[in-house]
Amino acid sequence: MSLSSSRPRGFRFPVLVGDVGGTNARFALVMDATQPALPLPAVATADYPDITAAIQASIAEARAPQPRSAIIAVAGPVTGDRIPLTNAHWVVEPLQMIDSLMLEDVVILNDFEAQALALPGLAGADIEQIGSGTALAGASKFVLGPGTGLGAAAMIHAADTWIPVPGEGGHVELGPVTDDDFLIWPHVERAGGRVGAEQLLSGTGLPMLARAVATARKADRDFRKGAEITRAASDGDPVAVETLQVFARCLGRVAGDFALTVLARGGVYITGGVTSYIADYLRDGGFRAAFEAKAPHAGLMASIPTFLIRHPNPALEGLAAFARTPALFAVGTAGRQWTRAGALTVPH
Repeated sequence: MSLSSSRPRGFRFPVLVGDVGGTNARFALVMDATQPALPLPAVATADYPDITAAIQASIAEARAPQPRSAIIAVAGPVTGDRIPLTNAHWVVEPLQMIDSLMLEDVVILNDFEAQALALPGLAGADIEQIGSGTALAGASKFVLGPGTGLGAAAMIHAADTWIPVPGEGGHVELGPVTDDDFLIWPHVERAGGRVGAEQLLSGTGLPMLARAVATARKADRDFRKGAEITRAASDGDPVAVETLQVFARCLGRVAGDFALTVLARGGVYITGGVTSYIADYLRDGGFRAAFEAKAPHAGLMASIPTFLIRHPNPALEGLAAFARTPALFAVGTAGRQWTRAGALTVPH
């Protein structure tokens, strides 16, 4: 067994695809190049000692066939044969997976790379447009996801190929713009002397933002979790409501910055665990107004559409698309693909 350094020509079916987060791992089986992926039962990472045990349990519960290949998205850098997850106790070991699951090969990708892979295929009920704009066919796209952290990735189209580009966009600077921002920002906690976007635009950042809003408004609040803030906002609590309004505006500004950075005329897509809880605040106008407020390019920004992703698991959909037709995507697998025989697999 060895590390592969080339782009894959194809995978042996069935291909197991997996989206592994800090709390849950979700899997599906791609049976061939034409069928929809077969969902497998989700598992809690805390319930299993490692990913191999979790995969075996999920396959057994579904009475599904054994996979021949696996493509797994993880929240964390892929730097060698042992890949520790950022927010869970698992250490993913592809060579051990190949031995235990009798796989031909394993590919490990970044979690937001998987999100980006889904973007070209999302349509209809999978997405909800917010505001104006029309997606241009073949134009670059961007995905941004407030969840435990703030994930970000671009999907670039060049030479008839989609190229996912993951990054650490969640750590760009986030400063005040409106008069209300300037009242709130002096009370925002700094990390390393700065305010990064993820510090506020995430489930863990929401309570930090709420504390700053409460201090600025001289209000006595002690929100500890994002869920407490969304519940309080639904009950009309003014601090909670303002926190979510500021959150939506800031998310719009950051999304607009990325749209300009890659000229994402194919659209900017919002996903992530926080999004479903604050969707009404993204629809109420503040998010889109902040997205478009990029003088001197307001006209350009008005033409770029923004979407909420409604698909229940876009990362799995993206991995499945890559598994079916890897030639459509320029996904570098050097240092990220492990094979049983040291050669790239080919499709049946």
